Amino acid sequence: MSQFKTFALPKEKALEERKWYIVDAKDQVLGRLASKIATILRGKHKPDYTPHVDNGDFVVVINADKIKVTGRKLSQKKYYHYSGYPGGLKEITLEKLLQKRPERVIYFAVKGMLPKNRLGRKQLKKLKVYAGESHPHTAQKPEPLTIKL
Repeated sequence: MSQFKTFALPKEKALEERKWYIVDAKDQVLGRLASKIATILRGKHKPDYTPHVDNGDFVVVINADKIKVTGRKLSQKKYYHYSGYPGGLKEITLEKLLQKRPERVIYFAVKGMLPKNRLGRKQLKKLKVYAGESHPHTAQKPEPLTIKL
C-alpha cells in the first residue's frame, strides 16, 4: 500500500484563504504575461490543483498601458464585436485599443486562456487590470509577483 494519500478536493480553509498578487505589466510581452496570469487564476501553481474547482488566487495588474507586443501585432491584430444586427460587426486594432482602453487588452488575452464555461467566467472575475500605477486594492496587501521572461 502506498504511503501517499490522494485527495479529491481542497479543504475549505484553502478556498477561503486566497492570496492577492500584484503584477507590473511594464515592458512585459502580452502573451507570456497573460499565460502566467491565467495559471495563477486557475490555481495551477498550487499543489492541490483540481481542474473542476476554482481554487486560484486574485491578480491585480498595473501599468497595462505599457505592455509590449512582438512583430506587427500593433497594426495587424484585430478585436471583433458583433452587435447582433445586420452590418453590426465592429473591429478595432490593437494599437487603437491600447490608446482607448489599455486594460481590455490584457483582459481579452487572459480570457482566451481560461476555460470557456461558467468556471472560467468565475475565475476571470478574480482578475483586476488597471492602466496606471494606482489601484484600489491596497487593503488586500497584494504580494508582488515577478514574471521572468
